[in-house]
Amino acid sequence: MNLICSTMPITCFGDSSRQGTYALFILLSKKLNLSFGRFLGGRKIPLDQGFYLYVGSALGNDPASMPLARRLVRHASRSSGKPPHKIRSQMIRLFRNNNLATSNLQPPTGKKLHWHIDYLLDSRYSQIINVSIIRSPLRLESTVSDFVESLDETFIIAPKLGARDTIRDTHLLGVRNLESCICAFEQKVTSYLQEMEEHSSVIE
Repeated sequence: MNLICSTMPITCFGDSSRQGTYALFILLSKKLNLSFGRFLGGRKIPLDQGFYLYVGSALGNDPASMPLARRLVRHASRSSGKPPHKIRSQMIRLFRNNNLATSNLQPPTGKKLHWHIDYLLDSRYSQIINVSIIRSPLRLESTVSDFVESLDETFIIAPKLGARDTIRDTHLLGVRNLESCICAFEQKVTSYLQEMEEHSSVIE
């Protein structure tokens, strides 16, 4: 297991797969009343200034493609020609240098809002400030979501927010303490992946 780019706000676990699960840590610099598409019938949800956490995955149908890199670069882009998140250029450089993407990885053009998280990330008052990536073809999104929901550092804004593809999870949560939340998340991921490796070794 390799931990790469530890001096940048992007932490990457694993060293081979271009598929994976990820957590975005987001700073909202202004209080908003935001509608998340059709979620809750389009009702606006109050979001306080502060930090938020989103869990997602990008597994794709072709492991040889770039589903994880493309999804994360899309998250860091905005619609209608708005300026991207500051972290986007770092993402592209990191992904190209660490075989998460090929040199032809480019930001999307004409981004349309589709996922719940798109509506928050499209706001000029939001910034992705930290990303944790788990490079794995396994479906870990629900496992990771269950974990972050259990943290003392997080709280649910609205049940099932950010989770269009799952039945019971909530993927977009508020964060009380950013530093301790990131630390707890990364420690849990490290422990979980070590357990998986040990289990795999026993089976082999």
